[in-house]
Amino acid sequence: MTLFIDPPRWPAHGTVFSHLVSDTSVAELHAFAAALGISARAFDLDHYDIPAHRHADAVGAGAIPVDGKELVKILVASGMRVPARRRPKRLASTLRQRWHNTFPAMPWLSEELVERWSEPHRSYHDLSHLLRVLESIDALVTAREHPELVAAAWFHDAVHQGQAGTDERQSADLARNRLKLAGWSRSACDRVAQLILATLEHTPDADDADAQVLVDADLSILGTDEATYREYARDVRDEYRHVPDREFAPARAEILSRLLDKPALFHTERGFLLWEERARSNVRREISALQALARH
Repeated sequence: MTLFIDPPRWPAHGTVFSHLVSDTSVAELHAFAAALGISARAFDLDHYDIPAHRHADAVGAGAIPVDGKELVKILVASGMRVPARRRPKRLASTLRQRWHNTFPAMPWLSEELVERWSEPHRSYHDLSHLLRVLESIDALVTAREHPELVAAAWFHDAVHQGQAGTDERQSADLARNRLKLAGWSRSACDRVAQLILATLEHTPDADDADAQVLVDADLSILGTDEATYREYARDVRDEYRHVPDREFAPARAEILSRLLDKPALFHTERGFLLWEERARSNVRREISALQALARH
């Protein structure tokens, strides 16, 4: 791990601040900051704000001074940068607007869903994941023509306690309940629940086009660039931080291996073209890393 810090040029609270980042691990960034006596409140998703009077202390402790442009390049290359549009405040606003554009008669429901997806224990199944799924649906179909599909995307991980199967079923039940309160027909509520349950095993029926779209959108993260995939893998690991490596690594590797055993990871023609090749490469790379971790 290497820590980097830029010059103290960013004004706030009557002083100026530097940005402290890691090129490898957020956990080790936290450890470095804690050793310096920097409050956890100074952490801003992918960096620490370091006041000017502590800049020399950080450098003395091993942080490498670089200019601001170089620091941004390092953070982007590490895969840990959180772009502005995916920061919680911006994300929440973006998602509320998307909900309003699709379901203008139900503004109250967007508030509950955004709050659920913002729960502090979530590292991967958060607002960023929800936005990615919705954007991936946009890449596959004209979303406004598929309201039940879009509603299923909003609800598919609305309940998330890290209990596979239970989370999806409770999310489906929540969707039935809330959409019924919003005046949706029983058949529409049941259809949304059915779509959510398709994400349980990610094996949608061959004749269910909307389920195929939802499952492909849910797995689209697998087909991202290598740096984004590394960030995804770290976030998944963080959601199971209570599980020791010796248990997590083989269990995660088995799940990923079952995915690779399928003839195709993606079920729609466009999803296959967009994400299949990179997804298989990313998943193989993670399995190798997990197997190496398990051996240690």
